[in-house]
Amino acid sequence: MIHFYQTQDNCVQEISAPVPGCWISIIDPTAQEVQHLIENYGLDSGFVRSSLDEEESSRIEREDDQTLIIVDTAVSEIQTDETILFYTVPLGIIITDNYVFTISLRDNRVLRDMAEGVVRGIQTRMKTRFVMQLLLRITAIYLQDLKQIDKTSHVMEQKLSGAMKNQELIQMLELEKSLVYFSTSLKANEVTIEKLLRGRTIKLYDEDQDLLEDVLIEVRQAIEMSNIYSGIISSMVEAFGSVISNNLNFVMWRLTVITIIMSIPTMVFSFYGMNTPDLPYPTTWFALLVSFVPTILCAIIMLKHSKYK
Repeated sequence: MIHFYQTQDNCVQEISAPVPGCWISIIDPTAQEVQHLIENYGLDSGFVRSSLDEEESSRIEREDDQTLIIVDTAVSEIQTDETILFYTVPLGIIITDNYVFTISLRDNRVLRDMAEGVVRGIQTRMKTRFVMQLLLRITAIYLQDLKQIDKTSHVMEQKLSGAMKNQELIQMLELEKSLVYFSTSLKANEVTIEKLLRGRTIKLYDEDQDLLEDVLIEVRQAIEMSNIYSGIISSMVEAFGSVISNNLNFVMWRLTVITIIMSIPTMVFSFYGMNTPDLPYPTTWFALLVSFVPTILCAIIMLKHSKYK
């Protein structure tokens, strides 16, 4: 799917056809659309295919009059079991003389925010500034998702004491895996932004350089946050395993106590049910007394000396 956007009256608006200075957004293109981009806009085929490769790492490359910037963006999904999954996908940015292209396999909040005017002050004709604002928004989404991960971990922590199922543990493992993805992608983005900051690939004006420095600061803050949260969640995962094990031990202990207590009257009534005259006091009240008194004493002793109180 290909969309065209241009800044009109200080607002990003979708247009029907491309004009010089516009932003062209490509999301999950078909083979025909990929061929159209290569033939009609002269985009480097390697650049386009690299942008659509899920395994492509963050990097910057220049070929003739085109510049490719690949950065990883954060994506979140709610699974069928209601667990939240965070991961990253590459976003390709191709800068040409007349246009800025963004190519992604999946729709994401960054592109929606840019298209819907959530980000203020966008000027599509100022290609370098537009790319810097796009990178800043990508980093802001990372920070938002990291805060969401932190909130989710707090909710899971409150459920820790009564955890009996694997659902909470699975959610924590998913969060831990997401933080590994985030940390790896942010470090790769940091290297790419540092290369951009040198100004050898894209000419930077003073305001653009200040904006890019802000992006770099935000990326480093996100890296530090992901490392801190990763350590916290790793400790919580270990604690979850111990708590679940202890809770299961407590359940098993209670079942064992019930089994032992119930076995006393079972044995007494089994003896008196054998229909033999040699048993002492073969009357109902004596059998009840012999069974219930030891049962109550056994229950009191076991509960008093229980280590799970």
